[in-house]
Amino acid sequence: MTAKRVVFTGGTGKAGRHALPYLRDKGYDLLNVDLKPSEHADIRNLIADLTDSGQAFNALTTHFGFAGFNAARPPAPPDAVVHFAAIPRVLIEPDNETFRVNTMSTYNVIEAAAKLGVRKIIIASSETTYGVCFAEGDKDFHHFPLEEDYDVDPMDSYGLSKVLNEKTARAFAMRYGIDIYALRIGNVIEPHEYEMFRGFLANPASRKRNAWSYIDARDLGEIVHLAIQKDGLGFQVFNAVNDTITATMPTAELLKRYCPGVPIMRELGEFEAPLSNRKTREVLGFKEAHNWRKYVPV
Repeated sequence: MTAKRVVFTGGTGKAGRHALPYLRDKGYDLLNVDLKPSEHADIRNLIADLTDSGQAFNALTTHFGFAGFNAARPPAPPDAVVHFAAIPRVLIEPDNETFRVNTMSTYNVIEAAAKLGVRKIIIASSETTYGVCFAEGDKDFHHFPLEEDYDVDPMDSYGLSKVLNEKTARAFAMRYGIDIYALRIGNVIEPHEYEMFRGFLANPASRKRNAWSYIDARDLGEIVHLAIQKDGLGFQVFNAVNDTITATMPTAELLKRYCPGVPIMRELGEFEAPLSNRKTREVLGFKEAHNWRKYVPV
């Protein structure tokens, strides 16, 4: 069986540099499109500014490497596109630039892919769409758990850009009858970062902005893999987070203490993350491999 050809944008970033080798090991034929090359020497790169629609189109219509010329025909579009490229948070670029780069690059990539006939597109959305992560002051969530039908209401340029990107994805999925899945990615934790959990556990209030949730970068690679493999869902949003709350106390007890008065819409598992991945588990079949308790003594 021929390996699926996947263009992955933003594979040089924090999440991408773990997802790329994970997908490589799953057998995908990969091209990383980014402003800087990947640190992985065996992954091919194309340097491109995706806010330029011409560069986005060309990035999806190029050979992945010199071997492509041996086929004696122009390159076909990829089988799937995974779009992670973005300014990754506020306070890196001015707010208007964060919004411009994130929305225009996403529009350009989705438009090019859809018009080229790509049937599977996965985009990186964010936990910030739930409105608390970069809120001004101590803002409460509307209710728990945070699931994909939540009334998202960010007040920052980054979260707002991700809401617009989801709307863009929905529009193209409807128009072209294709699958576009938006992953609302939680706080990404790399393997070397589990030492931070000691501070998280000592000060639970510090994790409210992340809804006491996280995603191991390697488990994120698995979610991307499952999303590529799952066909026929049209436009969908999936919370890309691990199963377990980043606290030692049970979820119900923590929410009662730190979010009194916020409605609980259904019974939560004893240590279920308030930003719930229930849909991701039930629809995509996700099973986490990297529960934080494997790495942090409690």
